[in-house]
Amino acid sequence: MEAKTKRASGRGLYAEGDKNPHEHDGTVLETKNPTGTKKLYIESYGCQMNFSDSEIVASVLGKEGYTTTQNAEEADLVLLNTCSIRDKAEQTVRNRLNHFNGHKRKNPDMKIGVLGCMAERVKGKLLEEEQLVDLVVGPDAYRDLPNLLQELDGGRKAVNVILSKEETYDDIEPVRLGGNGVSAFVSITRGCDNMCTFCVVPFTRGRERSRNPQTIVDEVLDLSKRGYKEITLLGQNVDSYLWYGGGLKKDFEKASDVAKASAVHFANLMSMVAEAVPHMRIRFSTSNPQDMRDDVLETIAKYKNICNYIHLPVQSGSSRILELMNRGHNREEYIALIDRIRRIIPGCAISHDMISGFPTETEEDHQETLSLMDYVKYDFGYMFFYSERPNTYAARKLEDDIPEEVKKRRLTEIIQLQSKHSLYRHEQMVGKTFEVLVEGTSKKSEAQLFGRTDTNSVVVFDRHDFKPGDFVHVKIDSCTTATLLGTVVANPEA
Repeated sequence: MEAKTKRASGRGLYAEGDKNPHEHDGTVLETKNPTGTKKLYIESYGCQMNFSDSEIVASVLGKEGYTTTQNAEEADLVLLNTCSIRDKAEQTVRNRLNHFNGHKRKNPDMKIGVLGCMAERVKGKLLEEEQLVDLVVGPDAYRDLPNLLQELDGGRKAVNVILSKEETYDDIEPVRLGGNGVSAFVSITRGCDNMCTFCVVPFTRGRERSRNPQTIVDEVLDLSKRGYKEITLLGQNVDSYLWYGGGLKKDFEKASDVAKASAVHFANLMSMVAEAVPHMRIRFSTSNPQDMRDDVLETIAKYKNICNYIHLPVQSGSSRILELMNRGHNREEYIALIDRIRRIIPGCAISHDMISGFPTETEEDHQETLSLMDYVKYDFGYMFFYSERPNTYAARKLEDDIPEEVKKRRLTEIIQLQSKHSLYRHEQMVGKTFEVLVEGTSKKSEAQLFGRTDTNSVVVFDRHDFKPGDFVHVKIDSCTTATLLGTVVANPEA
């Protein structure tokens, strides 16, 4: 299967039955609340964190008598959980808001709101200048939704975009929305301290803080009891997970000696989860190279149920560009980390994020990106050309000086090379047998199912009597760039 375009400013390689696992592009979420009398329509855009946050919102509003619907026209409340990572994402949301305002003209009692990162960034424009919404709620204010809805009932616009130093929603049980009943997201951190110069996340989601590890284990145990077979530990930067009794990560140095001695790091957390649910697959996203410690790699290697797959964004292969991006690592340090991953976790799949056309990027810088890709030979890639985001350091201090046609040409070269590497990695799997977790029906044929290996490769095979949630062994017969095709093996040891 060829690489497909997810949006105008970026592309990712993904397979049949699969979305970019790091993004949601207008996913409509649905659950049932038997006691609910009011209708909630919610769309989620952007990263997995937004999808997870939408499940928290549904839980909060479920207690207020809302049940979700997939029909916006019948909704009492329409919410868009938004992304600000690229301009295209914001324009998509604005178009959707205009669309929903068409429904509102027919149903004046309908209320429209935005959640998440875009809400935080452009609240004034949405409320006052463009008058597209009634409600604006930032990512740390979802508990306040009942109060904000009361404001709306009183005929007033409602806003809460205050960022918190403590909020992790660790006591709220998310409502699982629109999933496959097999895989679920579990948020473990919020916010980001990295301050990459191209990124709005630190401004829209605030400083890093981590969730109480026991509440994470409890949520995972509950998911296991409900039949889920796989969880993904989520955060803007999961590697920097640090629990020392609560509070911001940056304040750890001020903690007591006792708190420091009993602190839980990401490797500790993964061990706790792996041992709590030994029959569940465990994934995590997203990692940052500068924060990935060797004890994390050793933990992945130690536990069979922690998947051998790491999403490791790099953004550029040029040390000069990485410094301008404030990535916290250079090319050599990144390569050294790749080498350690290969040594400690043989056969580990690695994927990347890559940006073409960052300000001042030369052809030499671009060639360094391609040569890094040749060195690593990533299994998958999520690739975009640079989109200037307001108020970031890059927007304020660096001229967006690379012509769009150059950005697109370089992006095309990156995508073509990644297609070559993805095919190479899949070809190495032909003739081998892998355990596959069944996720659903193939889009091409009702007679086939698709699932995923622990290295995150998508496999398509004949249905037989299997169903989502089953683990099956599949021998790989052939492959495309994005998909493995195989035959179920009854006795893989034979």
